[in-house]
Amino acid sequence: MATHDDKIEEAIPLASMKDGEPQAESSTLPAPVSAIPPKAKPKVHIAVIIPIWMAFSVSVILYNNHLYSTLDFKFPVFLVTWHLTFAAIGTRVLQRTTHLLDGTKDINMNKDMFLRSILPISLLFSGSLIMSNSAYLYLSISYIQMLKAFNAVAVLLISWIFRIAEPNRRLALIVFMISSGVALTSTGELRFNLLGFLIQVAAVCFEASRLVMIEVLLHGMKMDPLVSLHYFAPVCALINLFFLPFTEGLAPFHQLARIGPFVLISNAFVAFFLNVTAVFLVGVGSGLILTLAGVFKDILLITGSVLLFSAQVSPLQIFGYSVALAGLILFRTTGGK
Repeated sequence: MATHDDKIEEAIPLASMKDGEPQAESSTLPAPVSAIPPKAKPKVHIAVIIPIWMAFSVSVILYNNHLYSTLDFKFPVFLVTWHLTFAAIGTRVLQRTTHLLDGTKDINMNKDMFLRSILPISLLFSGSLIMSNSAYLYLSISYIQMLKAFNAVAVLLISWIFRIAEPNRRLALIVFMISSGVALTSTGELRFNLLGFLIQVAAVCFEASRLVMIEVLLHGMKMDPLVSLHYFAPVCALINLFFLPFTEGLAPFHQLARIGPFVLISNAFVAFFLNVTAVFLVGVGSGLILTLAGVFKDILLITGSVLLFSAQVSPLQIFGYSVALAGLILFRTTGGK
């Protein structure tokens, strides 16, 4: 999965943080879903887990793009559905064989919670995954990563619209910086595709809405990335399976023999284990370290897309993305987790 798994900071709702402690500030979102209960924090040194997480994160996107571009397997809905099915099975295997999903014991899942929280969030999650993966059919990896800088702005705007957070001058300045940077990257894009741009914008809207809805509907619950995947993956897989006949039909199944089981299984394996490494990452990293790791990972992705897929990046895009990243870092180090 190329959205849920390519940015750990996107998998964890935004909240006001400074020096690792929540700040009482009316302009921020409510306290986020807790990453990992203190008693269950995995013990892995941060110098070990960050490179592993970055390797999986970069590999997921490059591998997916390899499927779409090099292997000509242009079926993002099928691929996302396969990833989610693999994740649904994988989390249940880990639940029975490890302690990584012990957090499920603290969650009282019932019919009311499923219908009011899990189902609507899953609908947004499916929309985010399908749209973000579909964008790779039209846009370069580098440009998509630049556009993703707008996710934080979308979360803030939706929060302001629904009065979950109150705007102030500092946040308005950050919104302006990120928006201006993204606008410059779009202006400098040498292979701009309007349809791909609109699809990625839709993906950002779905993802931002999902994060805000998590804050509202799952406020105070303890869900790390794997526990979250345990509940959402099977629901999202069924939702995607419903849309598959109307979007891609039987075409992807006719291509399975050409692609082969090794490619499909290894691709899903990489996507799933990105979520496993995310559990360890959020258990040892501070907000600043996670932000810098995410920024460095994005730079690696952009560099990789240029070297491996001959993506073209203009000087104006580099300048615009630098402005957007400055705003993003300013936001996450002063007002967001």
